[in-house]
Amino acid sequence: MAFDKASEYLEKKGYKDRVMQFEVSSATVELAAEAVGTDPARIAKSLTFMVDEKPVMILCAGDAKVNNSKFKGFFHTKAKMLTPEQVHDLIGHDIGGVCPFGINEGVTVYLDESLKRFDIVYPACGSSSSAVRLSIPELEEVSGFTQWADVTVY
Repeated sequence: MAFDKASEYLEKKGYKDRVMQFEVSSATVELAAEAVGTDPARIAKSLTFMVDEKPVMILCAGDAKVNNSKFKGFFHTKAKMLTPEQVHDLIGHDIGGVCPFGINEGVTVYLDESLKRFDIVYPACGSSSSAVRLSIPELEEVSGFTQWADVTVY
């Protein structure tokens, strides 16, 4: 199960105590914000794309939207989101619980500049009823990100 994989990954990194599980759905930004008790913008949503035949994950603020011209300028290709089946197969999590923790090898993770305006953010933890409370430096530490990107508007 993806939650177990993500949770074990965070435990190895020393962040198991930050994992939250809910009895309600946190599958969308709005539902996650309600479950956590925070502003939707502080939900770190994970968007997945295919770039040069490889899966890419971009974590961005909950109120951010991918800007096609920024995306093309950064990646030198059009934004092509993964299908739910591709997310499951290539990333290792299902839609509603996608996060950079415990993902399949070969996924390149980027953090979007839209997150930098917050001290604390809440990405999912592999299921549609979970989240992790992390500061931006902690997210940098545990996400396995490659670099910061600026591909959204909010």
